[in-house]
Amino acid sequence: MDLEALVAEASAILDDATEPFLAGHRADSAVAKKGNDFATEVDLAIERQVVDALVKATGIGVHGEEFGGPDVNSPWVWVLDPVDGTFNYAAGSPMAAILLGLLRNGEPVAGLTWLPFTSQRYTAVEGGPLMKNGVAQPKLGHTELADALVAAGSFSADSRGRFPGQYRVALLENLSRVSSRLRMHGSTGIDLAYVADGILGAAISFGSHVWDHAAGVALVRAAGGVVTNLAGEQWTPASKSALAAAPGAHAEILEILRDTGEPDDY
Repeated sequence: MDLEALVAEASAILDDATEPFLAGHRADSAVAKKGNDFATEVDLAIERQVVDALVKATGIGVHGEEFGGPDVNSPWVWVLDPVDGTFNYAAGSPMAAILLGLLRNGEPVAGLTWLPFTSQRYTAVEGGPLMKNGVAQPKLGHTELADALVAAGSFSADSRGRFPGQYRVALLENLSRVSSRLRMHGSTGIDLAYVADGILGAAISFGSHVWDHAAGVALVRAAGGVVTNLAGEQWTPASKSALAAAPGAHAEILEILRDTGEPDDY
């Protein structure tokens, strides 16, 4: 497979999806999902549009957030999140994106992240470099956590589950003692793209959805960053969390995670 050619085809397809993405801002909930999550009509329409175009143009199947698709460990499969940051999108916030990753046997080998409201387009293929609006970006250098912005996923302090709310509170408290510049954007895909771009020094995702992570993992790795789960193990489509960071900051956060203890303790 020619990864550069595939990304060029996919870029044109995401460009075509930008107009309906912009037009649907503040779209109402159309489909209720697990917990208090939902999808808008725009999510559904863009996924249909992008899936049809990708399969026709590349011959590779697509696993989408809303309608599923081929197994993510297939020899080749696109992974699509048509609107990442749906709550932001429905509320009128510009912090929403289209995410598209290409997996080869479960390994992210290309990533595309489109931020239509801020006109930022990130692409990368295995081996780098990170491309921003068509321009190659420098590799990430060693970053001290104390000098970095750090993003984390949203949560309720009273929530349970794999990473209970009180565990997240404790982790953020411990992080704040090193970096007082914590951010909560409400879009995992944007957080990962911003780590790759050097805007953020690190991003912590407590989620397990492959469509939230696949594109950004490819971007961060291409930029010279590190992506693991919160236990420090290499990220895979089966990972239940993600820690993406520049060299240096990643190791510092892993140490803070170890000091915070196990989620089961909370």
